[in-house]
Amino acid sequence: MCTAAAISSALTADRIWNGSLEMIQVSSLGKSYGRDRAVLTNISFTLTKGEFVYVTGSSGAGKSTLLRLLYGGERPSSGTLAINGINVSRCNSYALASLRRKLGLVFQDFKLLPQRNVFDNVALPLEIQGKGQGEISKRVLQVLNYVGLEHKMRTLPQQLSGGEQQKVSIARALIVDPLLLLADEPSGNIDPEHTSEILELFKGANARGTTILMATHDYSILRRTPRRTLHLVDGRLENDISLEEIMKTQRTNVGS
Repeated sequence: MCTAAAISSALTADRIWNGSLEMIQVSSLGKSYGRDRAVLTNISFTLTKGEFVYVTGSSGAGKSTLLRLLYGGERPSSGTLAINGINVSRCNSYALASLRRKLGLVFQDFKLLPQRNVFDNVALPLEIQGKGQGEISKRVLQVLNYVGLEHKMRTLPQQLSGGEQQKVSIARALIVDPLLLLADEPSGNIDPEHTSEILELFKGANARGTTILMATHDYSILRRTPRRTLHLVDGRLENDISLEEIMKTQRTNVGS
């Protein structure tokens, strides 16, 4: 049963299946809006703890819907999905709120609160968790230093560039030391220079143990930083391409 207590237990311990650590399990997942509009059909894949994986596909392929299903923003129409052993599709709203406290979410449109400055936007997840002000201040300063925005902590979001706003969004996601970070087109509204900086932030978080699933249609990112790639076409998982296959293809293309 998916309860807040069960989620708390699952997210503080590693679940092991078949000898491997699996952060995400998706099986025969489907999502439809009405009888004739299938957005996702029969999606199945597994992410091992510590992986950094891309989800690619054209606009409307189902990338954003898949991520919303994973963090419980929507319910699947069929199939199952689990995060660290917890069946998300069975969770009630209270249990989902507990789950999201250990997830990092990064969105294309940043979703910052305009009336709160940078410090207060980043601090929000810890305030929701009931952390003390001393701990909040220490951790916010640490993560702002990591993303290079400690000098803008009293600035309002609308006074920042798009790239800076996305860095604040990433800092807010990382403040909870997430087991899993879901990023939906994080480079969609920013320039190439900030895209490179944001990729470095994700790589650093991944090196410290955070599993990352990142939706993108920017294929220049895949060329610069190749990773395992899940490719969606019209709501179906067309390809699951391993990093080894990508590197082999690149070596072949260089040699030809």
